[in-house]
Amino acid sequence: MPFINIQITRDGATREQKAELIKGATDLLVRVLDKNPATTFVIIDEVDTDNWGVAGQSTTVLRAKEKAEK
Repeated sequence: MPFINIQITRDGATREQKAELIKGATDLLVRVLDKNPATTFVIIDEVDTDNWGVAGQSTTVLRAKEKAEK
């Protein structure tokens, strides 16, 4: 019973994109590990950009800096 957890920032992934992630992750485990899709669970956690950081800064701050530089 595989469990796949996908974490993405909460900034606009559509319902269709999430459905594609779920299908793609399931299909990958079926193809590579011969897992049963009926017992393969996929969870998508959407994390606010204030709660996702890299290089010592939140994604919110980093994206604001990138936008200002353009």
